[in-house]
Parts: sequence; C-alpha cells; structure tokens
Amino acid sequence: MENPALIEKLARHLATDAPDDWPARVQDAASILALMKEPDEAMRAVGDAAIWEAMIDAALRERWTVAQPNATDSDSGGSDEEGEIRLTSDAVGHDKADWVHMHHEGDKQS
Repeated sequence: MENPALIEKLARHLATDAPDDWPARVQDAASILALMKEPDEAMRAVGDAAIWEAMIDAALRERWTVAQPNATDSDSGGSDEEGEIRLTSDAVGHDKADWVHMHHEGDKQS
C-alpha cells in the first residue's frame, strides 16, 4: 500500500473539487505546513517542539519530490512556504535545503 508524503496528501485534499489538479495545490499545502511549524501551547505541553519542527521541515522538503504543475512560464519555480518570495527554477539546486540559506559568504549583515 502506497503512503504518499504528507504534503501530497494535503494537496490532494485541497484539490477535492478537481482531483486531477492536485499538483497545482502543492504550494498551498506548503504554506499551510509552514504555518503549522511552530507548535502552540497545547502542543508544547504534550510533546517536544524541536521534534515537531524537524518533522514539519522534513514534510516541507518533500514538496520538491512530489508532482509539480506544468509551468506556464519558462522561469516558474514556485515560491517560499509563505508565498512571499518567488523562487525561480535555478533558485533551488540539488540540495533540498538550498532555500533556507539566508546569507552568502561576503554578504553584509546589519
């Protein structure tokens, strides 16, 4: 029995009105998962927040392995989890965690 990644399950649920279009909902699923990354007080009271955050990070990295929608433009690569920063196709390399690097060596930090 197949056990799809959490992000795929969530995208499929979000696409219940158009089940074949679930890949187009992967970005929405990533946004929801990003919102869930920080546990609330009730969650912290019963579990380890660091483990929860690591699990959500792992689920977010899976978005690069699930089906992606057909690009409508040649530089379509998606956006960050919050949908605020556009990621071009060359923004993410072979390392699934490339997108988390905030500064490059030599960048001026304030």
